[in-house]
Amino acid sequence: MHALRKNRPLRRIVLASATTVSAVVLLLSLKPHTSPGLVVGASAPAPRAGASAPASSKGAAKTATGETVQTRWGPVQVRVTVEGGRLTDVTAVRYPTDNPRDQEINSYALPRLRREALAAQSARIDMVSGATYTSTGYRQSLQSALDQAHG
Repeated sequence: MHALRKNRPLRRIVLASATTVSAVVLLLSLKPHTSPGLVVGASAPAPRAGASAPASSKGAAKTATGETVQTRWGPVQVRVTVEGGRLTDVTAVRYPTDNPRDQEINSYALPRLRREALAAQSARIDMVSGATYTSTGYRQSLQSALDQAHG
């Protein structure tokens, strides 16, 4: 005889209740994502947008920090170095690090975005799958920094 037959309604009720309670406990154990105002672990505040190194000649390196872009998971901000009209360095100054999943995503996404930017020499870069929000914020901040660096 099967355990869930109609002649044993109490057993069905107990199993349904146990399943419901288990599902509710699992849902309540999930931690909601909160976006911090500042990057956790940052030792110094981010430089103001538009800060750049003085340029004495046309070939001198210029450093510019893009706007901070608020994404669903936290702020993203990029700093670029342009030397002789070429993009020579890109650094993510701020990015989501609030939880282990953010750290995991950004550990593979940020190096890829940096390589893309250096190869493209512009903000027209491919997005990283699985890091859509970070990629979008990165591209926007990168474009802002490039606009400032090229003046």
